[in-house]
Amino acid sequence: MQAIFITGGGSGIGRATAQLFAAKGWRVGLADVDAGGLAQTAASIDADAATYVMDVRDREAWVAALDAFTAASGRLDVLFNNAGIPAGGPFEAMGFDEIDRVVAVNLMGVLNGARIGHAYLAKTPGSCLLNTASASAIYGSAGLATYSATKFAVRALTEALDGEWHAQGIKVRALVPGFIDTPLLDGAPQGSNRSIREAVIGAGLELTSADAVAQAAWDAVHNDRVLTYVGATARRLAFAARWMPGRLRKRMQRGFGTTE
Repeated sequence: MQAIFITGGGSGIGRATAQLFAAKGWRVGLADVDAGGLAQTAASIDADAATYVMDVRDREAWVAALDAFTAASGRLDVLFNNAGIPAGGPFEAMGFDEIDRVVAVNLMGVLNGARIGHAYLAKTPGSCLLNTASASAIYGSAGLATYSATKFAVRALTEALDGEWHAQGIKVRALVPGFIDTPLLDGAPQGSNRSIREAVIGAGLELTSADAVAQAAWDAVHNDRVLTYVGATARRLAFAARWMPGRLRKRMQRGFGTTE
């Protein structure tokens, strides 16, 4: 039985991905700092799931969880580095504690998963490291500077390891979603009286379902594309970054999402 280990498995993209892979007969491991969310995800899938209350910043917890998850079969077909936290608002208004936390979770957590997970992936022929990047990794997003920086780094790591690990038979892929309809959108950026969800809808942009991202995760694991764009916003942004960079730059200079 093939096996996938998912961080950020307590809600949103992680939960939807767990449900899809479990429905296709995969063994699922779920990690999250939210014990209640993990339990809800495990209860929502029609299969047994292993759960681990784990902070992706904790390297010892990574080793313990992956040791436990792979103990029965020795397999790790997919490690889905999905855990992440949002952060928005004017960069100069962000406290250093918040900057450090976003970098630690969104970047160091992914680096930890890749570095520690490699030994397990290398033992499983045809395995895949799957990372969650963001449309903010296509062009630096005004009002999301720190978040965008971490997601650019996730994209860079994915592209680099796709080269490094190819000869070892390990695929490395990244999802590049736009705005996903998950609870992460309910927070408000610093300096704003509107939630991220309200700002996105007010700007006339679409929300993509977590189920659509889960399907994209399945597709990414099974095709040869390094980056999989998810949702119309991500695809439009990728097109604009390539063919209309000047127009995209002017849009960012208008400061979408940072003042209202």
